[in-house]
Formats: sequence, C-alpha cells, structure tokens
Amino acid sequence: MAKNKMYWFYNPPKPPKPKVPELMKIEVKKVGDELIESVLKPKFIEPNPKEKRFNYIVDIFTKWYRNYFYFYAKYHSPGPDAIEPFFETGFALMEFVSKNRFNLSYMRHTGKWWEIYPDLTLDECMNAIREEPHFMP
Repeated sequence: MAKNKMYWFYNPPKPPKPKVPELMKIEVKKVGDELIESVLKPKFIEPNPKEKRFNYIVDIFTKWYRNYFYFYAKYHSPGPDAIEPFFETGFALMEFVSKNRFNLSYMRHTGKWWEIYPDLTLDECMNAIREEPHFMP
C-alpha cells in the first residue's frame, strides 16, 4: 500500500488592507448621509404605512467598520409573532481600496455580499446606489 507524500508550498502572507484616512472617512460619511436624506429616505420610508402587518422601513443610516462603509435599513416588525420589534440589514457596502477608490457590493438574497463594481470613485458609488435596483433597501 502506497503512502501519500507530503508536499510543502510557499504561501506568502497577504498584504494588509489599506487604512482609511480620517478625512476620507468624514467625507464619505457626509456624502452618504446627504444621499440618504435627499434621495433614499423620501423614496423608501413611509411615515404611516397603510398595511402594518408586514415589515416596513423606519430608518436608513450608514456606518464605518474598519475599511468598509455600510448602508443599513432599520425595519419595524409589527406582527404578533415577531421575534424582535426591530431589525437592521445592510443593503450596500463600499470597501476602501485606495485614495478615492472603492469596491461596491450589494447584499444578495442568500445573505452574502456580492461585489459588482470594482474600483469606483466616491461619486460613481453614490450614483450607482442612487440609480440601480441592486442597492434598494
């Protein structure tokens, strides 16, 4: 009976992800919040929904985590069988790549992030989130 041979391969460490400069974080947060206030909230938040048995959006907000900038929607779950009255889910993700360059992803129905636009500028990311149906909360 032959014994399996073991082989060694060189596996270099991955380069570290770039750190986001504080000024870039402030600028991206400002532009993202402006997009939410001017476009996304008026379009997707109903002040008093007619049908209150189903989940509905009550807030949209942004958050930085490491070198990722997330767009979140907060939902209200009014049903009697709801586990929690509110829950949050992400719908868009911008990954900082380099100076003013981002990879843009959306949350798929499978619960995984799917990158569809690599290496976009900040303005290109905001236009895509504003206009494309992938980035609806």
